[in-house]
Amino acid sequence: MEHKRALLGKTLAGLEQVAAELSMPGFAARQLAGWLYRRRVADIGGMSNLSAAHRAMLAERYDVGVRPFSAAQESKDGAQKYLFAVGGEKRAYVESVLIPEAGRATLCLSSQAGCPMGCKFCMTARMGFRHNLTSGEIINQIFGVPRSGQLTNLVFMGMGEPMSNIDSLLESLEVITAPWGMGWSPARVTVSTVGVLPALRRFLDESRCHLAVSLHSPFADERRALMPVQKAFPAEDVVALIRRYRWTGQRRVSFEYILFDGLNDTPRHAAALARLLGGFECRVNLIRFHRIPGSELRGSPPQAMERFKEMLLQRGLLTTIRASRGEDILAACGMLSAGAELPGGAS
Repeated sequence: MEHKRALLGKTLAGLEQVAAELSMPGFAARQLAGWLYRRRVADIGGMSNLSAAHRAMLAERYDVGVRPFSAAQESKDGAQKYLFAVGGEKRAYVESVLIPEAGRATLCLSSQAGCPMGCKFCMTARMGFRHNLTSGEIINQIFGVPRSGQLTNLVFMGMGEPMSNIDSLLESLEVITAPWGMGWSPARVTVSTVGVLPALRRFLDESRCHLAVSLHSPFADERRALMPVQKAFPAEDVVALIRRYRWTGQRRVSFEYILFDGLNDTPRHAAALARLLGGFECRVNLIRFHRIPGSELRGSPPQAMERFKEMLLQRGLLTTIRASRGEDILAACGMLSAGAELPGGAS
């Protein structure tokens, strides 16, 4: 029997192709979108405004495509980590992290299984690259967590480099923000990147979602030692591109900066960072480094983080220290590896 294809993650154009393939009326694509993304139907049989004949034909070739998570853990601070199988027969795993707060619930999404970027401070990078998630596999992380209906924000800050999977990223963002889809405001979604320039330009042109850029040093040689992507896409070029866009009102850009003890937390770094980012509206998020096995890197102590924050504020950069969540279950920034829950690790 032919393997059924998932409807979840398809854009309106994709659903129009499905409708045409099955000789369904043109308006059926919007009906399908309504069932998938607003009513979140679990089964094609429940799409009651489609004819019985069309439902039967649809069910022969497709299913809704929502897949349950494979494992879950909860941190002592309330963060919840969920493991999802992706990749079909070439099975791989990704992790998503739900971060509940008062009046807010943020889901951290993955865009790739593993990551090809090789950042020295990240456990995901040690996995190497395994699989580009489809739009359906991205959306399934949203629909597959227990508190899906209570989510207020989405951040593409999980496993993988979103800009290295730009087609699926943009398809999923269209589903999330389009009126025919989930209908979310782009202001509720943030996409993180290390700065993959050709794809970043597409994202900036084709999406209105917030942007977060992983920076971690204002000096090229130091950043290259931490992040090999610096060689191909220098931070100066990334910032120059971002400056061409409007960053006021409903769209924001932030720069993520993990602080390493004695490495990038000095007054010299603060001054250079202010020169690099000065002159346009942005935010710097300082992040505590979470130790990973075998790494010689050490995080800056809390007092040093506060001093660095003050140095940036004095130079006119809006700066915050991001609270760390889920470290005890390897769910904090840079700790996702999709292996702790499975015997022998994910494969």
